[in-house]
Amino acid sequence: MPTGEELTEERRLKRDRLKQGGTEPYPYGFPGRTTMASVRQELQGQAPGGELSGVVRRVAGRLLTVRQHGKTAFLPLRDQTGELQLFLRVDDLGEDPYRQVLETIDPGDLVGAEGVPMVTRRGEPSVRATSVVLLAKSLRPPPEKWHGLQDTEARLRQRYVDLLSSAETLRRFEARSALVAEMRRYLGSQGFMEVETPVLGRVASGGLAHPFLTHYRFLEEDFRLRVALELPLKRLLVGGFERVFEIGKVFRNEDLDADHSPEFTMMELYWAYADYTDVRHLVEGLTEDLAKVAAPFLSKEEAQARVRDFTPPYPTIDYVEALEKESGIPDIVDLPRERLVALARECGAKVHEGMSHGAALDKVFGHYVEAKLDRPTFVLDYPVETTPLAKRHRSKPGRVERFELFYKGIELGNAYSELNDPDDQEARFREQLPPPSRTGAHEEEETYAYDEDFVEALRYGMPPAGGLGMGVDRLLMAILGASSIKDVILFPPTRAKTGSTTPSPVSTPTSSK
Repeated sequence: MPTGEELTEERRLKRDRLKQGGTEPYPYGFPGRTTMASVRQELQGQAPGGELSGVVRRVAGRLLTVRQHGKTAFLPLRDQTGELQLFLRVDDLGEDPYRQVLETIDPGDLVGAEGVPMVTRRGEPSVRATSVVLLAKSLRPPPEKWHGLQDTEARLRQRYVDLLSSAETLRRFEARSALVAEMRRYLGSQGFMEVETPVLGRVASGGLAHPFLTHYRFLEEDFRLRVALELPLKRLLVGGFERVFEIGKVFRNEDLDADHSPEFTMMELYWAYADYTDVRHLVEGLTEDLAKVAAPFLSKEEAQARVRDFTPPYPTIDYVEALEKESGIPDIVDLPRERLVALARECGAKVHEGMSHGAALDKVFGHYVEAKLDRPTFVLDYPVETTPLAKRHRSKPGRVERFELFYKGIELGNAYSELNDPDDQEARFREQLPPPSRTGAHEEEETYAYDEDFVEALRYGMPPAGGLGMGVDRLLMAILGASSIKDVILFPPTRAKTGSTTPSPVSTPTSSK
């Protein structure tokens, strides 16, 4: 059996022969093309053996296989809308063109054809081709039998091969596009305005995360990639906008696992004159709507389950009450920081020296409570130590008005009644910073970096507001039933391929200014 390299060389020789014969194996276009789905729609109701007389269609797609039977051949093609078969006959093409087509093309090639829509005697929608043209010669053979890539790392690293060989993968990312578009539509219908804020900044705050560091050569300063969208959006509330949202990439230098990616998509919104209860009802409406939009992309059973799960109202539980009940430890929130860090370590969590009281508490909560939240559930009213950006609870001392939405053990969203007291905000930022003796430690530990300009913005007055952050990838993973966040990110980060070499840094000329 030929090796992959031998097959590639064989295909390259076919391509070269075409060039030598004056045929371009990579033409510029194929105008007037009709999709496979449109042709199949036209053929609905057509009897086996019948054709649409007088109708000519041009179709193009990737060749799946070649089945030749003497003076006839069948070439199934796939485009983004589906599959359709080319029916080739010597009588239609002529002896030499028919032979040349079959000697030239291979599975994986991009092929165009013109002909008459028809249904074969076996009932297969087809195009009886009167001309066939190669649109792009594939030098690499596709995965064997078009069952898709079997190696998980290769599937993620070479997503383009996964997409071209797996209709299921293609469909999942069509669903992602539809759901993100619906998220925008829904929020717009609720009066929210979409905005864009900077990816690079001097301070990466708004999230409990390690930032990625880069250097701004013109300004001769170190900048950080954002870890959240929150603080720029709340500055817009200070400026007078009342309902804003952004969907964009954020970057956290953290683990890469089934529900974490260092580069991911976040949706955040901020709503002036609202609080976290208003936002909770908005989240129920949004997620219910998204589950319905996802239904056509799922099996009947999956669609029914998802619509049922995301039908409001969702149950609510109290953070402290749930943690005390599941851990069996009374007054667990009041334990000393060192004891909580030790407890987090006992729970199997990754901890570090100097971990804050709130961060350790969240690790313990994750172990005892989160995994048991199977249906959509709101966890309410977190201890103040966990959340420096939320407003203190109006009736529960030591708490903040915050909720998180969980589904099947995974956090999908996080919301607050937003803190708008500048002095309280400054104090809470400073409380969780490392001591002066460990300057710069916040770059190595998960903290909410102190953003002096944001505190200054609050001094101009920010209206009371409710805010929400949702991990778009996690949300879509939950709604589409994916087992890993990597399955809903087109090009997720992966480990370098064994034996590969890392490109050298590209030198950029210094500005002449």
